[in-house]
Amino acid sequence: MTFQTEAATDIEHNLVIDGLNVSKWSSPSVYASLKAGGVTAMNATIVIWQGFQDTLDRIAAWERRFQDHSETLIKGHVADDVLRAKKEGKTAVFLGWQNASPIENDLSRLHLFYDLGVRIVQVTYNERNLLGNGCYERVDDGLSNFGLDAIRIMNELGMLIDLSHVGDTTTLDTIDASEKPVAFTHCNARSFVDHPRNKPNDALRALAERGGVVGANAWPSFLLKGYESSLADYVDAIDDLVARIGIDHVGIGTDFCQDQPYSFFQYLFAQQGTKVRPIPLPIPDPHYHPFGFESPDRFPGLINELDRRGYLQKDISKILGGNFLRLFREVIG
Repeated sequence: MTFQTEAATDIEHNLVIDGLNVSKWSSPSVYASLKAGGVTAMNATIVIWQGFQDTLDRIAAWERRFQDHSETLIKGHVADDVLRAKKEGKTAVFLGWQNASPIENDLSRLHLFYDLGVRIVQVTYNERNLLGNGCYERVDDGLSNFGLDAIRIMNELGMLIDLSHVGDTTTLDTIDASEKPVAFTHCNARSFVDHPRNKPNDALRALAERGGVVGANAWPSFLLKGYESSLADYVDAIDDLVARIGIDHVGIGTDFCQDQPYSFFQYLFAQQGTKVRPIPLPIPDPHYHPFGFESPDRFPGLINELDRRGYLQKDISKILGGNFLRLFREVIG
């Protein structure tokens, strides 16, 4: 039996781990799409600019969500929950932050949020916080003393450190300071598309040398054809990363924003989440992902396209989820 035939029943043969999904979690269609696409696990963004109390409220909302959608979701605590979700035909949700802002100025809160189930933390979002600097910040002078201590604590706890939106100097500082591999959960190579949200080659190499994983990003602005991009253009970005850092360090990071209104994107790019300003990249209203890969239910087409390009089945399995599963085991446990 060829893999092309197997691809038609993709989820029976592959773990699918999405390095980042930031969809509208109150929308029932999101969960139907995850089920239809056979998504085994995902890093679900619950924080972008939120502080301590707002984040507690969001975690409480997710606890209710796990009850309301118990037929399709389980809460991800450890790497083996990915395998449990696969066995049960569900999606393991690993609660993730795109900003360390919820701890405010108290590092001990990392312990609290770990106990509440947070497993993935991005050091900064687009701008500066107490740990370091984001990719749109005017000056990036690297990790602060507070940031260095936060990295150490996250390593000790077993939180996966994400650097996707992080500035270049802060990115390299974090890779150097972390005793465990880190992730770029949703980005591409800057040499592929020149954008501050994509990563320079030295950062990509440093991440791979330490055992990290890059989730190839399907956000159209970071692909060669922008909002004219198709599934094939997204796989071009995957090809590019594989050529740069090797098959063992590339995964999927869709950056899906399913059912999010345009006001959500204005919020994303607001200064510190409060001062609305012009969005620094083109986003149509409504926003959409590449044609043929608009939402999680389109994962079967991605598998077929990888197969069509000649990837071996074992390598497709690494890209779809195997590499992130290995990283989860090394970092989260």
